[in-house]
Amino acid sequence: MPATLSKIHVYPVKGLKGIDLESALCTERGLQHDRRWMVVDRDGVFLSQREHPRMATVWTELSAEALILSAPDRSPVDVPLAHRGAQPITVRVWKSVCEAVPVSRYADAWFTEYLGLECRLVHMPDATHRLSNPEYAGPDRLVSFADGYAFLAIGAASLEDLNGRLAAKGHARLPMNRFRPNFVVSGTAPYAEDAWQEIRIGEAVMRGAKPCGRCQVTTTDQSTGEVRGPEPLATLAEYRESNEFGLMFGMNLVAIAPGMVRVGDAVAPA
Repeated sequence: MPATLSKIHVYPVKGLKGIDLESALCTERGLQHDRRWMVVDRDGVFLSQREHPRMATVWTELSAEALILSAPDRSPVDVPLAHRGAQPITVRVWKSVCEAVPVSRYADAWFTEYLGLECRLVHMPDATHRLSNPEYAGPDRLVSFADGYAFLAIGAASLEDLNGRLAAKGHARLPMNRFRPNFVVSGTAPYAEDAWQEIRIGEAVMRGAKPCGRCQVTTTDQSTGEVRGPEPLATLAEYRESNEFGLMFGMNLVAIAPGMVRVGDAVAPA
């Protein structure tokens, strides 16, 4: 069975719910609109499901003109995609510092009330050039507000293997959304993505940068925001631990050549 792209997910706001797509444009810094918005605290530091699992319960949608945010028992808020004139502020993602633009005082108040702390929504403009770690990505590889790299891919067979191990221990199967990939690839052996070098998906060419080290976000139910650990981290620690990368699940990718990708595209060496 040939390897094919079976799912595409975009996450417009870092840490919030994603959107399933049938096709998407791969750009230098990730899928179009992927993690181009971020919620930050009063000091400009990013907020994460690690400390604020309720973020998992905020839905995102994209229209031709707006980013639409909604949550249980809250009225939705629309954030225009075009927002000129705002003064940039300095924000931080892990050790990475860059400039971003505040986009909506109404959205700021909406998030502050829903998450229970003072925060604001910012956007990464095209003029902001945040770079991935050159040790793994190579020089001058752009990235959005994603943790470190432009794309994340996971093989469907890798999740099947993990779920088999969980089931053998009496645990429930986990959905792929626990791992928040951009691409799900079917038709490969479990963990085949570990060895990816340059691959072509549709019109785009990408290169494997490094395995994705997983954190406690994978223990959060993406439907309810409930933290249900220690799985899958406890099981991954039994067979997927690396001194260099931590608990590995999925492969981070960087763009070599941009282009459109579609569900059903072949995934093959470039």
